[in-house]
Amino acid sequence: MPLTKLSHQLRLMALLSGNTTLGIDEVAARLGLSRRSVYRYIEAFRDEGFVVTHSGDIYCLDKGSPFFRQVSGNVLLSEAEAAAVLRLITGTSRKQAVLRSLRDKLARLYDYGIFASVSGDDGPLAGNISLLYEAVRQHLTVVLRGYRSLRSETVTDRIVEPYCFLSGGDDIRCYELSSGQNKTFRLSRIGSVKLLDVKWSNAARHDRLLADDFGFTGEPVDTISLRLSPRAAALLGEECPHSTAHTLPHADGSADYTAEVCSYLGPARFVLGLFEEIDVKGSTEFIKYLRQKAKDLTEKFSL
Repeated sequence: MPLTKLSHQLRLMALLSGNTTLGIDEVAARLGLSRRSVYRYIEAFRDEGFVVTHSGDIYCLDKGSPFFRQVSGNVLLSEAEAAAVLRLITGTSRKQAVLRSLRDKLARLYDYGIFASVSGDDGPLAGNISLLYEAVRQHLTVVLRGYRSLRSETVTDRIVEPYCFLSGGDDIRCYELSSGQNKTFRLSRIGSVKLLDVKWSNAARHDRLLADDFGFTGEPVDTISLRLSPRAAALLGEECPHSTAHTLPHADGSADYTAEVCSYLGPARFVLGLFEEIDVKGSTEFIKYLRQKAKDLTEKFSL
């Protein structure tokens, strides 16, 4: 059909806009193109004035390219405007879903680099986040200078390969070269970040983290199984849209939910809030966790 070439170009443009993880082979496979065709289209984009960046075989079309600016000029904010909006959001409750969504969209559109201008008090932290984001994007090794470990009560420099910001935005997952282990580092405990001109050499050892249905990211701790009333099933679908993939609905509106979780905290909040409408069918450890939470709640409000 006559629009096949244009369709491929547009789909490739959309795929490479902000690309940080897909190599040429993966891009070609997704679009049903050959490597040669992908490279040819990329060169055509460059010839037309697009800003093309790459790290190894991971190519990206910069959102600052003139074409994108022209098309979206009346829609997208400038980086200064986006930073101003982020300042307003920073002073409000993070529990508000609309504001969380807006902040996430701004981060995806404008990069973590503008976070540095959001708050004077958070300047060093935002600067560290910006550098770590760049390291994740370019697959670079970094030095976490002056990292304060509460476990060992030490302040040391850590050479790591950062590869994943965890849910909540307070931690980053890294592969530590000295120990040969994947570790989670609290962003607020990092003194400063130094980018090294050294690419990752241990990508195959980076652990694959799960993003569970309740918004927690990490290694799975357990599999839970719940029997949900019609109301509980509807609320779970609204609050955790991804949960539908792990939910088996019944004709009366009730449902069975079974999935891996990275933390008991998320599902516990949901279950305790609707305890009369949910039966826990699986995981002895999760039931123990719920009982302890119920005990803590009782003691907190006992006379």
